[in-house]
Amino acid sequence: MCRRPTFALTSAGFGLHLFDCCHHLAYYYEAVSPRWAPDPNIRRGRSQVSDLHVHLVFVTKYRRGALTAKILTRCEEVMTDVCGDFGATLVEFNGEEDHVHLLVEYPPTMRLSSFVGSLKGVSSRYLRREFPGHLRRYLWGGHLWSPSYYAGSAGGAPLSVIRRYIESQQRPA
Repeated sequence: MCRRPTFALTSAGFGLHLFDCCHHLAYYYEAVSPRWAPDPNIRRGRSQVSDLHVHLVFVTKYRRGALTAKILTRCEEVMTDVCGDFGATLVEFNGEEDHVHLLVEYPPTMRLSSFVGSLKGVSSRYLRREFPGHLRRYLWGGHLWSPSYYAGSAGGAPLSVIRRYIESQQRPA
């Protein structure tokens, strides 16, 4: 008869199980070991394995309702390109008239503050250049985004919950 396996976390972040029978050992290698069943959602590098996601929220300067559906679509395209430049992946994007939500999967070597600065700076330049008349009615001084932002580790809630929350944002028509 098998007893339940026990679990401990090693310094490398991999699970260490103590087993009483071989079928638990087989399950461990299939579920946890990077050599057995690769999970496409987990990044693997030469010396690391990671699964890092961040939920970002950017608000427009003065919370002005300057974003339209067309602007949000272009903003998503620009931010997808910036993510690619950093080796990150834009998993989900949506927004309302005065803010945007992003769910980003990123490598452990990326500095989040530099990444956010590039996302906001590049998107602001492109959007102000491509939609000058509309954005000038709501914003002035050459700024699109507020200097602050929200960044939350997406490990507390399941990613599916965060994804559904972002999808449920009331995008302007």
